[in-house]
Amino acid sequence: MKLQISKWLQNLGIACSIASLFTLFFRLSDFAWITKSVYHIPVFFVILFLLGLVIAADVRKIFKKIFLYEKRKVKRPIWQVGIGFIFFLAQIGTVMVFNTELTHPQLGGMPLFLVFAFMNAFILTVIYEEIFYRKEKTNKASE
Repeated sequence: MKLQISKWLQNLGIACSIASLFTLFFRLSDFAWITKSVYHIPVFFVILFLLGLVIAADVRKIFKKIFLYEKRKVKRPIWQVGIGFIFFLAQIGTVMVFNTELTHPQLGGMPLFLVFAFMNAFILTVIYEEIFYRKEKTNKASE
């Protein structure tokens, strides 16, 4: 059950990242008319989010092939490392699409939303590993 929830969370993060980044790219281009909103939610985002959910599993499989996961000696799940990046991209994309006014505050020259996204991604990665890979760690410690 935990494995299914883990894959579901990964797919949601990947779909959100894909949808928000493409919506942002179109909003900044000459095709901004595509990103019309209904109740402050871009219709293009919703369409891409649903398409992203369809292809998210394939994206995960491609990354496993690219990083030669099957040939690794230590079979630590690649998503223990990559889940932080998924969380980070999803947060940045969501802020850039839905709350662009939050991109202006800065901390020492760096946009503050990047700092918060990095900290949140780190914390979410630790929480994610504790929830989904706790039994694996305790078994190795007892050996």
